[in-house]
Amino acid sequence: MEHYDVAIVGAGPAGLSAALNLARARRRVLLLDANRPRNAATMISWGFITRDGIAPHELRRLAREELERYPEVEVQKATVLSVVESAGAFALEAKGINGSPSRSVTASAILVATGLKETLPALPSIRSFYGLGLFSCAECDGYEHSDQPLALIGETSDLAARALLIAQWSRNLTVFTNNIGRITDAQEALLAGRGVRVERGVIDDVVGERGVVSAVRLADGTSIAVEGGFVRPHWDATLGYVSALGLATDGWGLLTTDADGRTNVAGVYAAGDSTAPGPQQLIVAAGAGARTAAAINRDLIGIPSH
Repeated sequence: MEHYDVAIVGAGPAGLSAALNLARARRRVLLLDANRPRNAATMISWGFITRDGIAPHELRRLAREELERYPEVEVQKATVLSVVESAGAFALEAKGINGSPSRSVTASAILVATGLKETLPALPSIRSFYGLGLFSCAECDGYEHSDQPLALIGETSDLAARALLIAQWSRNLTVFTNNIGRITDAQEALLAGRGVRVERGVIDDVVGERGVVSAVRLADGTSIAVEGGFVRPHWDATLGYVSALGLATDGWGLLTTDADGRTNVAGVYAAGDSTAPGPQQLIVAAGAGARTAAAINRDLIGIPSH
């Protein structure tokens, strides 16, 4: 088997940033990517210094173009099937896609930088608005919806915290739980103090046209007018390929790491959306990739961590 210093799984901002920094440390890197980014529906990404307003796919293209200057990095389209510990290293099996060959390699270190699978609430039209009129990241898209009447649609237990965040941009916010999401009476009282309304009824559908949201329609026929908003998807970390490693996760199924991306298994690192607390802005994921790359390089040298 061919051997690499580091095998990186996932070529989003975290994986690409890590690959660049490891290449500059003269590490031999294999970067494998299945080309299924979580933010594929997102047309514009905000908050990335010098790239504010860039399309996520364009950011990835520019990063891959930069990596081409470094012979230390090999980039391949492939789905990683398994990673197991083997003779003091890690053996990785990957199935090539789009004409790329399958690979069986070993690496001294593994960086998990894969994204998440998103499942939106089961509303007939919600997918047609996602990335256009409904978004999942308040920090990313809140500014563009300042002072507008907004919706927050979700079915999870963290809706109150997300509503408090969105209320920073708009005091005209309605949280729709679809009779599934959990908001306590105390949380509802706190939200009411910020001008946030909670609607616990069953949702019939999201209303609008050409990606522009105009209302959320309830099963009882009531329509609440909005001009856009946010949705809280269910996020599932796609980590089956590392299941044999016994990596520690939190209550949401996300990988837990130390401040430098080290997991509970020596030689295995993680950065990006699959790590707690979950989805991040592109610039945050890229920073995590760079920080973890530095830790990987130091660990491979044998420099003690602080």
